Amino acid sequence: MAKESSARRRKPAPQDEATDSSQDESAPKPTKTTAKRSDRSDAEQYEYGKSAIALDMLRVLTFLLLASCGLSYLVSNGESFFWGVHNPSKVLQPAWWLKQWRGPLYLTPAELARYDGTDPSKPIYLAINGTIYDVSSNPRTYGPGGSYHFFAGCDAARAYVTGCFAEDRTPDMRGVEEMYLPLDDPAVDKHWSPAELAELKKKEKEEALKKVHEALDHWVKFFRDSPKYEFVGYVKRPAGWPGTEPLRPLCKEAAKGRRKRAVPKKEDS
Repeated sequence: MAKESSARRRKPAPQDEATDSSQDESAPKPTKTTAKRSDRSDAEQYEYGKSAIALDMLRVLTFLLLASCGLSYLVSNGESFFWGVHNPSKVLQPAWWLKQWRGPLYLTPAELARYDGTDPSKPIYLAINGTIYDVSSNPRTYGPGGSYHFFAGCDAARAYVTGCFAEDRTPDMRGVEEMYLPLDDPAVDKHWSPAELAELKKKEKEEALKKVHEALDHWVKFFRDSPKYEFVGYVKRPAGWPGTEPLRPLCKEAAKGRRKRAVPKKEDS
């Protein structure tokens, strides 16, 4: 009985419960001042967030403006910072982008002839060594009545070397090296033995072919590197060309420059 009574006494007394409740009541409670401070902190964070976003937007707009000015300066070759270009670059022209999308043209000689400048609705094309360029930017030179109208609407690579604009409106370069070869003359050529003369002629032809290549390459690079003339495409040739055509004789103007071989000087004994 004594044990049961002691166990019953161990139950928490109402006094203990009162003590616990009093301790809970003694804990600090949020006041009006604390709530106001919390609201003020949230408002400050919101205002700071808006300021940060506005500042970021200003930075982005500033970067875009500077980038646009720099790109305009580069595209216009230093002409303008704000795209006020009197002669816009080709990258700003829709026609240029259309050509890039379309790719190179492949024209037959007959199709190329339609772009000789006689039709105002079509551009002026010329070709050199099989490559076509648009020379519409210089109609006074390549258009009708121009000093180099012979080159329009065709590939006149031969004429660039021989200087015979009217006669050599062809890309066939066979035999052009003759303009750099000396004329045969029995009275002069007898100063060499047959073997020496054969070796001499071999060297002369090698040098002549090199001169033809250099002369044509000069004009190929001129059109290729010129910012005024745009690449268009290539000329389509029939199979077996130029072997399908007869050999052309050297034009008179080019033949005028040929001279006889110089008599070799005798070595002093």
